[in-house]
Amino acid sequence: MKSSGNNNSLDGEDPQQKQSTISSTLDSRFSQTLRNVQGRLLKGRSIPGKVLLTRRSDVLSPSSVSDKPLNYTRSFSDIDTGTSNRIVQSEEEDVQIINNNTILNKSKSSTSNTEDLTKEVEKPIMGARATDSARVMKFTKLLSGTTIISDKLRELAWSGIPPYMRPNIWRLLLGYAPPNSDRKEGVLRRKRLEYLDSVAQFYDIPDTERSDDEINMLRQIAVDCPRTVPDVAFFQQAQVQKSLERILYTWAIRHPASGYVQGINDLATPFLVVFLSEYLEGGVEKWSISDLSPDNITNIEADCYWCLSKLLDGMQDHYTFAQPGIQRLVFKLKELVRRIDEPVSRHMEEQGLEFLQFAFRWFNCLLIREIPFHLVTRLWDTYLAEGDSLPDFLVYIFASFLLTWSEQLQKLDFQELVMFLQHVPTQNWTHQELEMVLSRAYMWHSMFNNSPRHLVS
Repeated sequence: MKSSGNNNSLDGEDPQQKQSTISSTLDSRFSQTLRNVQGRLLKGRSIPGKVLLTRRSDVLSPSSVSDKPLNYTRSFSDIDTGTSNRIVQSEEEDVQIINNNTILNKSKSSTSNTEDLTKEVEKPIMGARATDSARVMKFTKLLSGTTIISDKLRELAWSGIPPYMRPNIWRLLLGYAPPNSDRKEGVLRRKRLEYLDSVAQFYDIPDTERSDDEINMLRQIAVDCPRTVPDVAFFQQAQVQKSLERILYTWAIRHPASGYVQGINDLATPFLVVFLSEYLEGGVEKWSISDLSPDNITNIEADCYWCLSKLLDGMQDHYTFAQPGIQRLVFKLKELVRRIDEPVSRHMEEQGLEFLQFAFRWFNCLLIREIPFHLVTRLWDTYLAEGDSLPDFLVYIFASFLLTWSEQLQKLDFQELVMFLQHVPTQNWTHQELEMVLSRAYMWHSMFNNSPRHLVS
């Protein structure tokens, strides 16, 4: 460690007291960075404020994030998640990425060999399309049974779902609709009525019956709704924003441990679009929610509410005080990038860029602000197919997303890095670029999943 005046002043102290002082300083710096990110980064798409654009003087130690080693393991139940581990086991699956033996043999090689693996993945994944007739037949056959086999549905959904099947399959993947088709209508009817009761109890009341905290929360939601997906005109319709407000406020009141957190408004939008697609034809840019009956709007809101609840149940600590779940995943992302692409990791460290300064929003909003909105539902097919394993798998998706621009990132200074990563150039992306991000994430997960300590410094 380079000597400085501050270090010299510690030379005479007890070693334990000296270490405690250093750790306290690092913890304070990390907490300040987190507060800056939470306070500024989520308010629209603007560049963070001057505090975030100030280069830090030295590199944070991983110990300032967690005192305990983080064992990065991934477990699956027999009936639930782990879809990405089992996709290639089905001989009928259209997408054959790369067999596990090849991956494990390559995993011992250097970072340069990782590029070769990426090229191997590139060709097979291009043929994966949710609209392929063979895939449609498999979905149709699976959904026609009296009881849906959840494992098989997850395997098929991971590589994309035909758009007209998406509403039904998303309800099943999230456990909102039961796998038994005989019970489906009754369950949905009951849950929709329960949502209506909650809206009447919590939302459709005068402010005089709300606490000060509830009034402030409702005002914050009302401010955020017009900011939600601002480049899609459909979301600027007043009635759409009112539906979004009802969903978010009702969810926040019924989940007091977290309440409303900026970013949750983004997470509701894919559900809103997918469930509206059952009633409206054409592209979202042509939709008008006023074409729907009040009963249909209520059903759509209820489905959005319950599916949002199911999604957030699997990542509760992402939105509680200080958002510790996101902090952990940002640290894991930093470590994974260091393992996969050491030159990029070293350059970012040398420039003094904290992963929190860009990746916090990625985890908070699940990349909805980073990719074109027409690709979001395809990305969410994979998210929902991952089930309870989604939070850990996000680390691999976001590493793949970041390293899409590996060469460019190494040429940028601190200010340019922040600018670039807050406005990543994805506006012209198609499904092909997104499929490449997902295929690399799958490959890297296969390489590292059996090395539980690979994210431990």
